[in-house]
Amino acid sequence: MDIKEAKKNNATLIMLEGRLDSSTSGMLEKKLLSLMETGEKNFLLDFSGMDYISSAGLRVLLMAAKKSKTAGGKVLLSALTDNVKEVFDIAGFTGIFTIFATAEEALKDF
Repeated sequence: MDIKEAKKNNATLIMLEGRLDSSTSGMLEKKLLSLMETGEKNFLLDFSGMDYISSAGLRVLLMAAKKSKTAGGKVLLSALTDNVKEVFDIAGFTGIFTIFATAEEALKDF
């Protein structure tokens, strides 16, 4: 999995590519926790390059959303691929997260 980050408006844009599963979820968790320690609290995760997400990946997203909300921020998601959206639907995560079609649309929400 490849993780790229950029500061946009009042949020940190995290662009993910590849697979977010048990072997890669620790990378994302470490990255998000590190950013939160520096005071970041608003995150946009762009899934346009994601092929797959497992329950381990969903757990990291849930952790990030809870910690961000506690800090007064939020986690938004954008550009879910069909495979990833199907996992979100099955797990009931489409009702937990605010999901946008594009990163540009989501950035307007911060």
